[in-house]
Amino acid sequence: MPVTSDPGIALSALHDHLGYWMRLVSNAVSHGFARSIEGQGVTVAEWVLLRMLFDQESAAPSHLAKQMGMTKGAISKLSDRLLDKHLIARAADTADRRAHRLALTAAGRALVPKLAALADENDSRFFKALGPEDQVRLGNLLRAMAEAHGLRNTPLS
Repeated sequence: MPVTSDPGIALSALHDHLGYWMRLVSNAVSHGFARSIEGQGVTVAEWVLLRMLFDQESAAPSHLAKQMGMTKGAISKLSDRLLDKHLIARAADTADRRAHRLALTAAGRALVPKLAALADENDSRFFKALGPEDQVRLGNLLRAMAEAHGLRNTPLS
């Protein structure tokens, strides 16, 4: 419904925008998760990289950059932080001696399930306001919107 103090201008109210509500909920979900994993010594972006590496033996930084929608430089900085934390290791690529691959260390492999449990708890906490059917419906709607708009980059914040 258009609302304004100027009778010559019809503006929709801020709260009339679906984007407003999506951002409000998204921020709360994202910030809640960031706070929960902060105690484990990692950021959301680090969690995403660790989780991606969990499903594979190793990966080239360029492959991770593409998957995450980041530049190679950003992946390099991110991987350097995880190397410093001894959560990943870097090794020469056996197929291309000029390249290298990243893999989880034992500590990194042990940490990922703990972080995944925190992600699950965060989702449960925020989305329990919806019944199971509504949660499935919301997930389907969000995936359909992402597909319709070609959104493929991994959200990192």
